[in-house]
Parts: sequence; C-alpha cells; structure tokens
Amino acid sequence: MKYYIIVASKDHVTIGKENGFAQAGHGKKTQLNKLKKNDWIIYYSSKDKYKDGKVYQKFTAIGQVIDNEPYQVTVNPDFKPWRRNIDFNSSNDLEIRPLINELEFIRNKKKWGMHLMAGFIEIGKTDFEKIATEMLTKKTN
Repeated sequence: MKYYIIVASKDHVTIGKENGFAQAGHGKKTQLNKLKKNDWIIYYSSKDKYKDGKVYQKFTAIGQVIDNEPYQVTVNPDFKPWRRNIDFNSSNDLEIRPLINELEFIRNKKKWGMHLMAGFIEIGKTDFEKIATEMLTKKTN
C-alpha cells in the first residue's frame, strides 16, 4: 500500500469528493497509473478556486482507491479527463502550516510549497498517518 498527495483547488476537490472520483494533472492519465487499489490519497488545495482563487493552503480530502485502473470520461468534446474511483472518508480541512516542520516529505521547510508544485507526490506512511489523524479528528468551527 502506498500514500499520495494530489494537489488541486478546493472547488475541484469538492466535485470529486461529491462524486467519488479523483483526477490529477488536469485529467492526465500518467499520474493516476501509479495508484493501485487500496492506496490512499490526500488532496492538498493551495487555492479555494481553480481560476482567480484565494490562498487556501489546506489538506482538503482523504480517501482510498477502490478501482483497478484509470478510466476516461467525456466532460465536453474538448475535455476527456482520466479518473480513479475513491472511497472518501468524512474529514475536516486541515491547515498545512502547523505541520510543515513535522512532515518528512518536506525537506526544505522554508520553501515548503516547492515540494507540492509537482501536483502528485508519494509520501511515507508516517506523514500520511500524521495528516490523516488530524483530518479525521479535528472539529470544524
């Protein structure tokens, strides 16, 4: 079992969460091929909206892959993204800043955002459990 962070705006994460799917890299298949059934994903949202969004910087969803391979859908004739089916857990958004010094996958703590720019990152079990524990137990105001 592996653990990944996928970066997407909060509004896009919400659509996926409501419909039980994950996309990455604006619908490209390459990154989704890395996911195997039972792997875990955590979404991180640097912005609240894809276009003209405000800074958000929170982990926004957590779930487990439940299918065996990516599948393609037609959103419109010009956009046919690849997706994976995800069983999302009920969770709360979690600010990243208080965790930066504790997360092993962030090697340069001063330029922590650089580690997320790839948009799709494999992380270790320790980091996953640290984030997941906080997302699944923190109460929203």
